Amino acid sequence: MAQVVASGSVTGSFLCPNTGSGNGNKLIEKLKPSSFPAKFFLGKERKNDRLFRRFPVAAKRSAGAQPEVLPVSPEDVPKIGEAEFQHLQGIQKFVDTPVGMWSKPSVRRKTKIVCTIGPSTNTREMIWKLAEAGMNVARMNMSHGDHASHQKVIDLVKEYNAQSKDNVIAIMLDTKGPEVRSGDLPQPIMLASGQEFTFTIKRGVGTENCVSVNYDDFVNDVEVGDMLLVDGGMMSFLVKSKTQDSVKCEVVDGGELKSRRHLNVRGKSATLPSITEKDWDDIKFGVDNKVDCYAVSFVKDAKVVHELKDYLRSCGADIHVIVKIESADSIPNLHSIISASDGAMVARGDLGAELPVEEVPLLQEEIIRMCRSMGKAVIVATNMLESMIVHPTPTRAEVSDIAIAVREGADAVMLSGETAHGKFPLKAVKVMHTVALRTEATMVEGEKPANLGQAFKNHTSEMFAFHATMMSNTLGTSIVVFTRTGYMAILLSHYRPSGTIFAFTDEERVRQRLALYQGVCPIHLEFSDDAEETFQEALSFLQKQGMVKEGEEVALVQSGKQPIWRFQSTHNIQVRKV
Repeated sequence: MAQVVASGSVTGSFLCPNTGSGNGNKLIEKLKPSSFPAKFFLGKERKNDRLFRRFPVAAKRSAGAQPEVLPVSPEDVPKIGEAEFQHLQGIQKFVDTPVGMWSKPSVRRKTKIVCTIGPSTNTREMIWKLAEAGMNVARMNMSHGDHASHQKVIDLVKEYNAQSKDNVIAIMLDTKGPEVRSGDLPQPIMLASGQEFTFTIKRGVGTENCVSVNYDDFVNDVEVGDMLLVDGGMMSFLVKSKTQDSVKCEVVDGGELKSRRHLNVRGKSATLPSITEKDWDDIKFGVDNKVDCYAVSFVKDAKVVHELKDYLRSCGADIHVIVKIESADSIPNLHSIISASDGAMVARGDLGAELPVEEVPLLQEEIIRMCRSMGKAVIVATNMLESMIVHPTPTRAEVSDIAIAVREGADAVMLSGETAHGKFPLKAVKVMHTVALRTEATMVEGEKPANLGQAFKNHTSEMFAFHATMMSNTLGTSIVVFTRTGYMAILLSHYRPSGTIFAFTDEERVRQRLALYQGVCPIHLEFSDDAEETFQEALSFLQKQGMVKEGEEVALVQSGKQPIWRFQSTHNIQVRKV
């Protein structure tokens, strides 16, 4: 078995060779595969970090007519046969171009998909089908359902994980948080613009002109002139006056008001604790069931995160905390909140209700950038395929939304109502899978924040993760890592290598948790005392599952905080041929 070993202290970097020579550029064009993505982007350029397409055109003139310009179809581009492609790939080694740059794109999607489980998908059959369609994380929304229904979902996901060798589903528990909602109505009310309507903190009120609110400080939190939004802006009310127990409003945007609607005040957050009594009950439920992560709603400051992490430590629970950025109060404290957490979710629904909607895409980009620079997971959520709740195909804007989140560097994209109660949950997952996969095929490796790695400078593993990524990208290989805590696999993920990260672990909890991270394929494997025996078993497993082919090279990394088959001060990278 051929080996190339880099061990000990690495002081240089595995730099990609220069690709600027004319001969190299000509050969690159020949080496591009004949698949549709390659032909479609045959004329692509990198300009200001954007991808431009150039279609050649042909002119056709008929007698006495102006020339007609016809685009040349991608199918007109000459095809390269498989044998010729393989031959040209071999020539690549002798050109100053990284081997992996033009190799055929891996069909394994890197960006993960979070699916909310609800009435449409809470059966054994549907959870299996969602997993086969591309689900990586099963989300339980604690705003709906009870512990019994969520227990059923947890048990089904664990059953799937127990029988699946090459796939695993993480379990996310999403807390309800301090939601302000209207009370019950005997029947929906139609409200017209200009009409007067009252919200009161008195319990049990539900008439044509007044409805209760479940928050006692509601009157104190709002001021005359505030804009009150129902369901994130489906209806809006202008506050005209207040009494001791009521808020009188004028309907600005009318519609049908139903029972228990979510209320926001534009530019303000309710002065409620981020974790309510119900949330603490749900968190304890998650501890008892050993879920993989919490998504904590309406986090306003880092104190909430520290409080939850202290509680989890006292319970001996190893559960990650993902903060949901969805309130106006959280924006000034973004850095400290994300620093204290294990990751963040861009919850665009409430964020767009409490802040001007034009700020949401800017905040999404900033939150992703901040999480990437700190080495934290980041999820983009809400309205990603909203139309597919009732329609079998997405809008083109929704497709672009997914592609933008993938390009910006999100670890995962999320489906909410689309899979919880939608008519086409499997189609929604497949659309998200194909859009993410197609977008990833066009991305140039090495696009990462300039300050990535600052969060990891306290450990030598950070340097080895960087060099392993560079080596993997240069040689066009996948990465194999062995981990008991998940630390090294997560570290590698944040460097975004172009190949898949096969993370072998003997801890089932770590295997499930790693399902959230971009580019990581977690696999359970019992480690033996003999390192070489475990290496051979891992490579044999990958080959049997069709994840790597015989003769293919992989970069094998031994590093991290907890040494396995090495001394604490020894780290190494090997390149092995399967």
